[in-house]
Amino acid sequence: MPLPSLLGVFAHPDDEALLAGGALAQHAASGARTAVVTTTWVPGTARAAELADALAALGAGEPRMLGYADHRVPDSAPGRPRLCDSPLDEAVGRLVGHLRRFRPRIVVTHDAYGQLTGHPDHRHTHRVTALAVSASGLEHLYPEAGAPWQPHALYAATHPHSALADLAPLLAGVGKSVLSVPDHLVSATVDVRPWLGAKWAAVLAHRSEVARERALPGILSRLPAGTRDRVIGTEYFIRLHTHPAARGLTRLAA
Repeated sequence: MPLPSLLGVFAHPDDEALLAGGALAQHAASGARTAVVTTTWVPGTARAAELADALAALGAGEPRMLGYADHRVPDSAPGRPRLCDSPLDEAVGRLVGHLRRFRPRIVVTHDAYGQLTGHPDHRHTHRVTALAVSASGLEHLYPEAGAPWQPHALYAATHPHSALADLAPLLAGVGKSVLSVPDHLVSATVDVRPWLGAKWAAVLAHRSEVARERALPGILSRLPAGTRDRVIGTEYFIRLHTHPAARGLTRLAA
């Protein structure tokens, strides 16, 4: 029986692979519809091409991009505003359009911290996604974006305190912050080791990030395989919306 349809909404190309690549591959392998919306970068750029390869590895279709510029890379969307500088209502409306067209039962995005490093694009994508999921089911909001559709659940990809034994020293070693949440906030702990082949292929597809010394794909690529698999073999999520569910889930449930 297929798992529920799943839409990831992430800030940059490579976030989808690192944070929910296993869950996306798991859902796709079960026959569920899966897709990813990326809020920054635009088609025609190198990282958009890498994103296409990563999504193919995960079985998540073609890139869907909101078209805003990365906070720190103006060339990511020439002539377009940075995501964090764009009108909030505009960004929410664009994402509502994707939600109503794809009609997912589950949506996954960044946590409120913006993941471990607190990147401003991650934090803003969290805010935009939370607002869009709430608005998507309301017929009088963004009527131009299509017929209302209410996702059943919104999950935030996260990292609990207890999961940082390997990862925290790696990030601290390149001068990056490490923001994690108390373990009791985690609603779903997903063992994605059966789908690590697809997840790691998706990470490696982001070639420009693998080549960077301080980027997480590059850090992971230099690790022994056993350590790397331990770091990326479990994914953690906080259920934020809309119907309540019990804690201790081992998959993403609608």
